[in-house]
Amino acid sequence: MKRYITALTCLALCAPVLLPPQFGVGQVFAGNGNGNGNGNGNVGAGNGNNNGNGNTGSANGNGNGNGNFGNGNGNGNGNHNTGIGNGNGNGNGNVGAASGNGNGNRNNGTGNGNGNGNGNFGFGNGNANGNRNTGIGNGNGNGNGNFGFGNGNANGNHNTGIANGNANGNGKPNASGNIGYHNSGTGNIGAFNGSSGNVGAFNGNGNTSSTSGNGNLGSFNGNFNGGTYNGNGNIGSGNGNNNGN
Repeated sequence: MKRYITALTCLALCAPVLLPPQFGVGQVFAGNGNGNGNGNGNVGAGNGNNNGNGNTGSANGNGNGNGNFGNGNGNGNGNHNTGIGNGNGNGNGNVGAASGNGNGNRNNGTGNGNGNGNGNFGFGNGNANGNRNTGIGNGNGNGNGNFGFGNGNANGNHNTGIANGNANGNGKPNASGNIGYHNSGTGNIGAFNGSSGNVGAFNGNGNTSSTSGNGNLGSFNGNFNGGTYNGNGNIGSGNGNNNGN
């Protein structure tokens, strides 16, 4: 378990390291950048609602509630966070019903409540994770990649400090430090991610270079790029795709 917490902590504390030189912190967290890329690409009924609302600070509440299939998935994620880089990439890529809801809410600090409730299959999985944390790098990567009923709920909540409550309530972990379902590459959290250091779903796939499609938060970012250093460090949904071909 230690290597997975290390990967998560690095995402929260060292996000700029995951990016190529041309992607500075100022670019990734430019302006406020709250509440972007939520509720996209869902199929079914009652999916991807009420995400990314009421955030204050920078780069909070992005890329939540995307790419779900079924009923009642990916709702109420990434709301009412304060600080920098909280409540991103939650409730994505779930298949079934009532999964990936109520994650990444009411965090305060830096890098809290990201990558929760992704890539679950079944009913009632991956809900209410990564909420009400204060500090740095708490409540990330919980409730991902579960199969069945009522798994991976209410993990990584109410932590204070640094790097607490990470990587709990997940399905079988991957040898490359990925957490969730059907991730390739290294250090990815969520579902159907490739490359390295992506949080959410359907990020970093089909790139020709290992320097492309890394460090994205949300869904459908950094895919199918040619060349080098394309599609990195995006926050939201549908960014940095199909470049350099």
